[in-house]
This record gives sequence, structure tokens and C-alpha cells, in this order.
Amino acid sequence: MTDAQDPSTAPDEGAERTPAILLAAFEGWNDAGSAASQALELVAEAWGAQSVHELDPQDFHDFQVNRPVTMRDEDGARVLKWPTTTISVTRSPVAGRTVLLVQGIEPSFRWLDFCDEILDVAQQWDVGSVVGIGALLADVPHTRPVPCQVTSDDPGVQALLGVEGSEYEGPSGIVGVLAQLAQERGMHAMSLWAAVPHYVAQPPSPKASLALLGGLEELVGEPLPLGELVEEARAWQAGVDELAEQDPEVAEYVQQLEEAKDTAELPEATGEAIAREFERYLRRRDNGGGAQPPGAR
Repeated sequence: MTDAQDPSTAPDEGAERTPAILLAAFEGWNDAGSAASQALELVAEAWGAQSVHELDPQDFHDFQVNRPVTMRDEDGARVLKWPTTTISVTRSPVAGRTVLLVQGIEPSFRWLDFCDEILDVAQQWDVGSVVGIGALLADVPHTRPVPCQVTSDDPGVQALLGVEGSEYEGPSGIVGVLAQLAQERGMHAMSLWAAVPHYVAQPPSPKASLALLGGLEELVGEPLPLGELVEEARAWQAGVDELAEQDPEVAEYVQQLEEAKDTAELPEATGEAIAREFERYLRRRDNGGGAQPPGAR
């Protein structure tokens, strides 16, 4: 199930250009609250990404785990939508940088082949950096800014962005595997993760998606589309507030998480953190991105 690559839009060999960047998010184990997949879907829709490749679902999925969905197409005919992974391409509206978007479901089988196929396409498009996007459940309060963290085991990325390698040891998801294999191929690889409150794990999680887009702005280097996420995040928080107020035990638990969070993250209130947020606000305002003042998130 592969779309023919259009040579008129593919990069010309030998042409001088800024290396493309690949952003990847997968539904499933890596995607608490569907925060990562929904953030990337918003970028794909807003920037008009065009599909250039689809991975054959028969090679990578157990259909008893991820079943095909019966639906009607625009003409009313009944069709099957299979659980697959799509690679699409777009150009960032400010810098004109080529951006590949990988959207799909964590595979059931042949993870190495799955990642190799994605990275083969990435190399065809001269991808220099790979960003895996994920979301995890954590003991964090819904009332505070969503924690986001960029990690990389790539010394070049660490030096450029001032980030550290991940200290996690344990079972890995497809995001981590893709990043590792990308680095082995000589691409710069990093991972961006958001923490979703475990007591409101059901999707959607617009506040976490919004935080991920904020983190991606730093990596892509220009504003990303937010759509209605700002208002959706406010409505989501208000809804969780209301539910917590109806259950004294939940309200007490949230208060405990708030106190722990505020104590642990006092250094985030430094001038450097405030300046970084203000720079993001100015960049979005100058590019007509519907800026929100610092602290609005």
C-alpha cells in the first residue's frame, strides 16, 4: 500500500537545502490521552500535508488487536479502513523547510522492519533530524502546566539544545526504537514527551497536545498551528475541575499533587524560563500565529 512518490516534489539530489525534519507519533502505548497523535494530526491538517507513503498493515498489525473499521465513503459506499501508518510531507510556512509527518499505530510485529521502512523514506527526503513524540501517564495535577521533556542520546543534539539523555530503563515503545535506529543511521534523533494526569487518562487530552506543540515549536523553529486547542484546553481543565469538586477524595489528591509539583519545580520560575516563554510568544505574534500571552497556557 505505497503511494508513488512524485519526483516533482521530492528533493533534487545534490541540491543545496536545509535538511528535512521528521516528526513521528503513534497511537497506543506511547500516546496517553491521544495527546501526541492529535497534536501531529493538527499540524498535518493545518499545513496541508500530502501522503507520500503508506506501510502495508498486513506486515505489521494483528487485526484482532487493531481491527479494521467499517465506514461509508463520500459516495455512501461501504469501505474498510485498515490500521496503517502514513508518511506525509509538507513545508513549514515561514522557513519553507521540508517536514515529514509519520502518523499511525504502534505495530504488533516486525518492529525493526517497520522502522527501517520509515527511515528509508526519510533518507529519500534528506531528513537530518527525527523527533519522536509521545505522552505518558504520570502523577501530575491537571491544574498546572503540562510537563514536557526533550531527551536525546545524540551528543550533537545535547550540545545544541542543552538537553540530556534519557535515564529511563525498561520496556520501550516504538518511539524509542525509531529514535535509536535513526541515530544509528547518522540522523539526529530526539524524543519529546508530555506527562498526562493519570486520573484523567481518557482521550482527548487537549492541554497535553497544546504543550507538545509548544515543545515542537522550539525544535522546528517556527510557530505551529494551534487551531482551537487553547480554548479546548481551557474547557477540558474546567471540566476536570468540576468533576474533582464533586469528589472530596479526588480534590484532596489533586491538592497533594499540586503541592508536590510546586515544590519540585520552583526552579522553573527562573528568569531564563520566563524569557524562553516570552520569546515563543513574540515569535508567534510576529508570524501571525494567534499569539497567547505568556502564562495563558
